[in-house]
Amino acid sequence: MNTINGVIFDMDGLLFDTELIYYQSAQKIADAMGFPYSKELYLQFLGVSDEEVQENYHRIFQAFGKEKVEEFIQRSYEDTYQVFESGQVPLKEGVLELLDFLDQQEIPRIVASSNVRPAIELLLDGAGIKDRFAGIVSAEDVTRAKPDPEIFKKGLAFLGTQAENTLIFEDSFHGVTAAQAAGIPVIMIPDLLPPTKEIKNKTLEIFESLTQVPAYLEK
Repeated sequence: MNTINGVIFDMDGLLFDTELIYYQSAQKIADAMGFPYSKELYLQFLGVSDEEVQENYHRIFQAFGKEKVEEFIQRSYEDTYQVFESGQVPLKEGVLELLDFLDQQEIPRIVASSNVRPAIELLLDGAGIKDRFAGIVSAEDVTRAKPDPEIFKKGLAFLGTQAENTLIFEDSFHGVTAAQAAGIPVIMIPDLLPPTKEIKNKTLEIFESLTQVPAYLEK
């Protein structure tokens, strides 16, 4: 493996155990409003931007009318943010250990997430790790969401590193596909969905958790 001069982290499902929180909030509001929601439906949109998710909800639930779909979306986000603000969102296993390792190696890193900047900053601040990242690239900074590589290309430009000397950590299929399209090596830490053979072929390695990464990078 090439020398690593910069690292790009996804956030949801990779740094924080948030994907289940998003699903539980959406399911709770959907049940209350009578929407035919399911975990399978939620999983279809893992790793994509909020804008794309909302567009799909309007398409899928169009029979309920635009206003009702907007209400479902808004109430789901409000419920999620209540959990975020409570400080009850746990870091994924191995996050702090990996950040400590990168500090020791003096390797800069950023967060590149399809989430919106306020949510990213809320979670990073809440966990006390915002200052451990050199910067953030969010949904507001790109015009095309993952699996388009735009967000990772912007992250690469921010770091000022070469693609072959940069490493991405991702948990979602869309994220892995975006990393490959950007020409940047990617390590996958699967969250809610196990990797397919096609996805495995796009990754440098697949690990169960971030705790396994420092030993791998030391090789």
